[in-house]
This record gives sequence, structure tokens and C-alpha cells, in this order.
Amino acid sequence: MTRVGVLGSGPVGQTLAPGFKQHGYDVRIGSRAPAKLAAFAQSAGIVAATFAEVAAWADAIVLAVAGRVARAAIDEAGPTNLRGKLVMDTTNPIDAAPPEDGVLRYFTSPNTSLMEDLQRHCPDARFVKVFNSIGHACMVDPSYAGGKPTMFICGDDDSAKTDVARLLDQFGWEPADMGTAKAARAIEPLCQLWCIPGFREQSWTHAFKLLR
Repeated sequence: MTRVGVLGSGPVGQTLAPGFKQHGYDVRIGSRAPAKLAAFAQSAGIVAATFAEVAAWADAIVLAVAGRVARAAIDEAGPTNLRGKLVMDTTNPIDAAPPEDGVLRYFTSPNTSLMEDLQRHCPDARFVKVFNSIGHACMVDPSYAGGKPTMFICGDDDSAKTDVARLLDQFGWEPADMGTAKAARAIEPLCQLWCIPGFREQSWTHAFKLLR
């Protein structure tokens, strides 16, 4: 994995793309309207292109769009461009409705997950859930007094998870493999838990730590 394509022009995409570049990867960032990334691309030194162009060029993909448009983004990227490639899925199934008492509403049920749906929709890609339970400001090189924070991951392809675990170590995280894609049913709701202190206390820099 040397060429990383980031699909998504929001804060997550604009954080992870420079993060990958900083850690020695060749990076491009994709948008439905690449022109709107002109200033970012110039300042970051990262090529901006369409979803399909970035997906065709990359060895590995970061899916960094809103969960409600994740399937559409995959369709725009082109399933053939994703065939056999690692797709790092940062998405969460956040509903358009506002939070209730600080709790985000999800459009999935407790016994389903967005990543499972995406894996079924694009079966030839190798999805790994990652970076969905932390704010974008702390995704790259996090620093906490308690040591490395934990990033929970899951997916059906063991080699893809090995690649992601190695990447997380480079980025300053302690990876915790929770198993197959079905574990996304538990990992995606971590975003709901993570956001509660943010909505209730305006605290957005915390992270999870798994103690054994």
C-alpha cells in the first residue's frame, strides 16, 4: 500500500489526506466537485480529482463521506476501481434528524451496520471499519497522557486488517481487532457514545482506551 485515495472533501478527508502524506504515502483526494478543493490541494500539495479517478489510481481507499451518501460515493468511485482493494471505512450511519439529549440518531438497527451493507453492495472490495470513533482533529498522531488510545477495527479480510493495524501503529494508535464485519454493529455505535460529551459538555478531544 503506497498510493492512498481519500474519497471525501470534508474535515475527515482533509485531515487524513495530509496525515497519510506526512507518514510517507502518495495521496490523492476525491470529491464530486474537485474544483472546490483547489485551495486545499494547493496548500497541502495533494492532487484533487473525481471519486472515480482517485479510486482507479489508488492502491487503497479511505471512505470519508457522510454515511447517508456512502453507497452513492462507492457507485461514483466505480466498483471495478475498488476490486480487490482495501477500503478503510470511516463512515457512521448518522441520520439527518438532530440528536436526542446528546445521542445521535442512526438509520441502522442494532443488528445491522452500515459497513455490512457497503460490503454487500461492493463485495469485491476489502472493507475495514476504522477512524469512526474519534473526532477528525485527533485522528493523526494523537497525544494523551494515558498513552496510545485504542482504535477498534473489524472486517472480513484478515490481510486488510493487518495493513490497517500497521497503519494505525504509524499514526500513533493501538489497534484492537474485533473480528468480522458483523462487529461493525458494535463499533459504529461508539461514535454515538463518543459524541455525547461533545454535545453535552462541548468536549471533543477524548478517545477510547481498551484496558486488559
